[in-house]
Amino acid sequence: MQFKKIIIILVAVPLFSFTMHKYYVSLCEIEYVKEQQSLQITLGVTLEDLEFTLNKNTGKQLNLASKIEAKNIDAYYKKYLNKHLLISVNAKNQPFKYVGKEYDGDIVRFYLEINDIKTLKSIEFTNNILIQEFEDQKNIVKIKVNDFNKTFYLTKSNDKSSLKFQ
Repeated sequence: MQFKKIIIILVAVPLFSFTMHKYYVSLCEIEYVKEQQSLQITLGVTLEDLEFTLNKNTGKQLNLASKIEAKNIDAYYKKYLNKHLLISVNAKNQPFKYVGKEYDGDIVRFYLEINDIKTLKSIEFTNNILIQEFEDQKNIVKIKVNDFNKTFYLTKSNDKSSLKFQ
């Protein structure tokens, strides 16, 4: 009897450890490219968490990164990103252009761009990606302007930040 308990524990513990999701993090990198007068944005989000959120919000099974993925998936992505990632440049709200996405294992990377930025005096951003569904979500935002680098850690209670430049 003792032997059976040991076997069950040895089998069950590893199974439970793989099913538990231990952290919730996204990474947003924003770089000002002066030569192109643009902000280039790369956003990496955990595919499983994004799928859960989009399925819940739309009431549909979108089957992300699969052969039966919704044909108009980019429309769902654009709508979600436009609602949860807001950027203001030089005190003016700036919509971003959705350039595309790519799947990389369990991450989906979005490529976004804001054009026609001749000078960058200030940037303000709100990133509450996945925060509505996951209380422990952390959204890391890395800003690169010329030789200046700054990293922000955004949470449910603090989902906005800003920078001013000379």
